[in-house]
Amino acid sequence: MWLQSVDFTRSLVKLEYNSTCENYSILVANSRFVAESVASMNGILERTLGILELLAQHGDGLELAAIADQLDIPRSAVHRLLTDLVSFGYVRQSRDRGDYILTTKLVSMGLSFLSHTGIVDIAQPLLDRLAEISGELVRLSVVDDTRLTWVARAQGARQGLRYDPDMGSEARLSCSSSGLAWMSALSDEQALALVAAQGLGMPSEYGPNAPATLKAMLKLVHDTRKRGYSITCETFTAGLNAMAAPIKLANQPPMGVISIAGPTVRFTTARMNALGPELRSFAAQLAAASGASPFFSKAGVAAAASGNLKPIYAA
Repeated sequence: MWLQSVDFTRSLVKLEYNSTCENYSILVANSRFVAESVASMNGILERTLGILELLAQHGDGLELAAIADQLDIPRSAVHRLLTDLVSFGYVRQSRDRGDYILTTKLVSMGLSFLSHTGIVDIAQPLLDRLAEISGELVRLSVVDDTRLTWVARAQGARQGLRYDPDMGSEARLSCSSSGLAWMSALSDEQALALVAAQGLGMPSEYGPNAPATLKAMLKLVHDTRKRGYSITCETFTAGLNAMAAPIKLANQPPMGVISIAGPTVRFTTARMNALGPELRSFAAQLAAASGASPFFSKAGVAAAASGNLKPIYAA
């Protein structure tokens, strides 16, 4: 009787062991399935965003083969993704050539976001005033994590040569006056990390005077830090000079940059130095008004949590 009981117990243990192994195998299989599914979804998302960013650089559209070749994605996969983007209204296909073109849906989303942040409402009157004083193009860019993006502008030139770029583009930090102004308000280590992530803007791609080495770029950053605003002569675009100042509260990281740009024949170094005090004054006014924008207030909340928040008029 005792031996029978032992055999029965062994059978139960063996059965339980087998059941546990089966459950473990199922668990491992499910984990692998979930991991593969997540990796697949990440790949699809990355490819979709890549298509959108590529099309944003080609206003006249691109054919499917060109998209696939430039992004190194199989044409069948590109076709599936474009079909989905078309169905959701982010991309359309032209009737004449069949090229794929972005719709205004993304633009609408971006403008809607800006309208709800209050950035443009706060800044536009000040931008208009500085554009009137300088007679040149004035732009506002905002810091968003590791990016500096132009979001608002005012054109002071009413006739003659005008520099009027598209909004929404990301500043090349190493060779733009806005990028240098932002980095001047950071440590050298932080500035180098930002440029390392984005890459140097070489003279062959940007202006003929763009710094071609990190050492040359850091010298521009140091000069900007000492002066209080940046001055660039044909570093971002040939025939274009610019100046910029960071928008920041005391002892806090910059939240944006205000810049002035114009043709080299008119916007000379002497003219930029003469406008330096005005530019810094408007940057301080924008910093003082930043509390009215939910977008800028988030930075203030983070600073308050760290105990570094200063009065809003301490700029």
